[in-house]
Amino acid sequence: MIARLRQELSRRPDLLLIADIIPSSVKMLDLGCGNGALLKLLRAEKSVQGIGVALEQSKILECAANGVPVIHGDLNEGLRDFSDISFDYIVLSQTIQAVKRPDHLLSEMVRVGSQVVISFINIGYWEARFQLAFGGRMPVTKTLPDQWFNTENIHLATIRDFRELCARREIRILRELPVAPASNFLAKLHPNLFASTCVFVITRD
Repeated sequence: MIARLRQELSRRPDLLLIADIIPSSVKMLDLGCGNGALLKLLRAEKSVQGIGVALEQSKILECAANGVPVIHGDLNEGLRDFSDISFDYIVLSQTIQAVKRPDHLLSEMVRVGSQVVISFINIGYWEARFQLAFGGRMPVTKTLPDQWFNTENIHLATIRDFRELCARREIRILRELPVAPASNFLAKLHPNLFASTCVFVITRD
């Protein structure tokens, strides 16, 4: 069963990386949890006590079908229903670029969770830079498949941008794990240029 669940996540390397980061038996909140696939894996593999937060009714129904506890919530409204340090881990995967105020949500996550694991698309990736510089158009890549006019991504950022935001918000970066479709060596050497996505583990300083 676990092998099958991991196979279902294989198209999202960042989710598999997040699954490896989360320890066993922790209390976890998955924001923008999609169909609950990550939580389903972690509940089966690591006995994680997890709950998801989703906005769309269709995603809530998919989570329920997957046997994953989920509540309705709009991340643009923050996490005011959760008390300080009420979760061991909070996960936000490829969602921060779609909220209205990523800075506010980031501060809320480190308030509610002891540690936060976050992944996002790196607009500084070489392929995106190439398309913008030489094509003169907003990039369309494997990680950015939508056109500029129908995308939910309203706050794209580079890895360097994210580091600077953490510094501004007095958030400590515990780990930085670049994800690359080709060479992980180059991504580790120069993540802002060669990592298509990146996973960060952060906490309140």
